[in-house]
Amino acid sequence: MELILRQDVENLGFKDDIVSVKNGFGRNFLIPQGVAVLATSSAKKVLAENLKQRAFKEAKLIEDATKIANTIKGLEIKIASKTGSGDKLFGSVNNANVAEAIVKAGTEVDKKFIKVTGGAVKRLGKYNATVRLHRAVVADIVFEVVAEK
Repeated sequence: MELILRQDVENLGFKDDIVSVKNGFGRNFLIPQGVAVLATSSAKKVLAENLKQRAFKEAKLIEDATKIANTIKGLEIKIASKTGSGDKLFGSVNNANVAEAIVKAGTEVDKKFIKVTGGAVKRLGKYNATVRLHRAVVADIVFEVVAEK
């Protein structure tokens, strides 16, 4: 079954992509949730026209996202956290903590677009995270978890 996505779907596609899914997934989940519509010939024509009109705006968005990505890549992020014995943390450091550290550095990034490699961090050290600013712009950042004094 071919569908046109109305919004980004994790591990499936981005908004306005034409995707092929199994009938049950499309009919029972995607369409009733309002996440996708059937990809009929008329819907494809409307989508093509919308994409043409949006191309110029998209170029501006990509340019802005690239500027933010370059700014983020240049940051040296250190996140202070309480530690127990050795290098174990009380609690963990996740995407919300990384987003908060980026905001303190002066750049606004939503926490839902940040993925910490390996999930939540539970030890001191250097770690990687990816920030998806746009479907075409992804920035890899390195952050360090240090002991709180």
